[in-house]
Parts: sequence; structure tokens; C-alpha cells
Amino acid sequence: MVEMMVNDTEKIALVDKANMLDGLARFPEQIKESLAIAEATERLNFIKIDNVVIAGMGGSAISGDIMASLFRDKLDVPLVVNREYDLPKWVNKDTLVICISYSGNTDETLSAFKIASQKKCKMICISTGGKLQEFAEKRGVPFVKIPAGIQPRAATAYLLFPSIIFLKKIGLLKTAIETDIEETITVTQEFVNTNNKTVPEENNPAKQLAKKIFNTIPQIYGWGVYTPIAIRWRHQFNENSKVIAHTDLVPDCNHNDIVGWSANPEISKQFSCILFRDKDEEIIDMTTRLNFMRDLFHNTAGNIIEVSPKGKSQLAKMMYLMCLGDFTSCYLAVLRGIDPSPVDIIKELKKRLAEK
Repeated sequence: MVEMMVNDTEKIALVDKANMLDGLARFPEQIKESLAIAEATERLNFIKIDNVVIAGMGGSAISGDIMASLFRDKLDVPLVVNREYDLPKWVNKDTLVICISYSGNTDETLSAFKIASQKKCKMICISTGGKLQEFAEKRGVPFVKIPAGIQPRAATAYLLFPSIIFLKKIGLLKTAIETDIEETITVTQEFVNTNNKTVPEENNPAKQLAKKIFNTIPQIYGWGVYTPIAIRWRHQFNENSKVIAHTDLVPDCNHNDIVGWSANPEISKQFSCILFRDKDEEIIDMTTRLNFMRDLFHNTAGNIIEVSPKGKSQLAKMMYLMCLGDFTSCYLAVLRGIDPSPVDIIKELKKRLAEK
């Protein structure tokens, strides 16, 4: 029976041919390595910074989203994520542009680099090499080389944590982050110990979640600091599980989305609605909204799933829920008998773009 597959490590290995699950299990180690990489980076002497742009796509851009949410009430300057070939007109010499591309060959990020260079922006580049490294070295831009050989979406720690350290080193982030990072390592290590592929389903929340979601369409609701985590879950269901998934954001979706759920019963039963809950972060109005949505989905959706983080700091809680989505998406791929690693359709698109 297909559900038994998640408890058979040999069958998991047959499906997960490139060991995506083992790569995800290294997340706490990747954080430690990232800190060492960031510490070894040349001194960043940027005097005046009016705003920050994170240029990246996919898994690289998610790092920017996480920072934008996490530091929304901690940075005195705007931090904007740029998922375009170009940059906003207001970007200038007092803008810090952090170009993030795991491969170093992402078209949109390379284009943004060129424009940032023309505008004489302050710049930092993070990648495994590729053209981004060439561009950075040619123009004397600080370049951070991270380990190669893994799927970009399994390399989030290498893309996110050096960026956080740089904001701190430059002086933009004035609050203490070190203890939060230490807690994040502990919390994610505990997560991996509980959810890795050798832990049976009855003790493994990620395997249980995958089984609940199996044969439904995941609809993930983010809010506050969990907004980028909801987007990450969608991306991971898309790329790892190879399923259609949707994200919506609270409270904005309460002004539109809930009406769709109220009068569409034939379709709504096909969905698993996933709500992030956190009593420490929810203001009273948010709790009221989420409870209302839970009750609505209980009557209209195929599944209603509430997930809560572990940890004290926002960073640890965000990373805990990110890991939960990552592992769940891989176990869902296993249940579907699909290798989580290949993304052939993206390669096909890149080939077509190269032919133009």
C-alpha cells in the first residue's frame, strides 16, 4: 500500500534517488557552515545605506522574503525583494544590492547585477560560482562562495544566514541576532531528529502531514512573519512533490478568498487548507480571523490542518516551520512515487530561453 512507503527507508531511497531528504537533514549543519563562511568574508565598509534590495529568484528570493518579514520592525531602512530583470528607478549609489543565485547563472539576477553596477550601488554577491562570481571579481564586488553540488532549494541556509550576518556587520541590523541563530540551530536539529526518514510515521509529524495532504491540493495560509514560510511551502510542494499548490495571506484574503470558499462545495472538497498558528504572535484580531477560517474550512474543505512552530525567537520558529514544509513535501513526493529532486520542466524552459 502506498502509505506504507514512508516507513520503508529502502523504498524511500528508491524514490528519493538524489537523497533530497538527507540534504534537508543537514540544515542545522548548513547554518553552522554559513556562519563560518560569513565570518571569513572580507570587511564590508559601506558608509551610507538608504535601502536594501535582495535580487534573486525562487529559493534565493525566499531568503530575501524571510529577512523582509523577520526584520520588518527592526530595520530603519526599507528592505525590498526584487524578482525582476531590472531594478526600481529609486535604486541608487546609497542602495545596498545583495545578489543571490545558488548557481550564479540565474538570468534575472545577472541582469539586476549589471543594472546595480551601472547605478554604482553598494553590492554583495552570494553564489557557488558561475557568471555571478566572474561579474563580481571583474568589478571588485565582495563575493561570498558557498558549497556547490546540492539542489538550490536545499541550500537555503547558505543563502539566508550570510545575508543576515552581513546586515548585522554593516550596522543596519542593530538588535542582537546571535542567540536567535544559536536557538535556531538547536530547534532545527531537534526537528531533524524527530522527522528524518528513519523515524516511523507514528512519531514523525512531517510523514503524518504528507499522508493527510496526499491526493488533495494544498492551500497554505501565511500571515505576519509566516508569510514567506507559506510561500516556501508552496514552492516546495511545486518542486519536490510536483503538485499544484496555492498560497494566500491573512488578513488580506479575508477580504476576498473566504467568499470563494463559502459557495463552491464541489471544488473546495479537493483542498487541504493549512493554517499556521502561533499564540505568541497572534494578536486578538488575528486569532479571531484564523478561528473563523478554521470553522469555515471545516465545513467546506477536504482537510483542515493547523500547524504550530517550536522555539522562542521568531527566527527559530520560522525555520522550524520551513523545515516542516520541506520534509512534508519530500514525503508527499515519496507517497506519489516521484523523485523530489529533478525539475525537468524548468530545465526545458531554460533551454528554450537559451535558444532565443
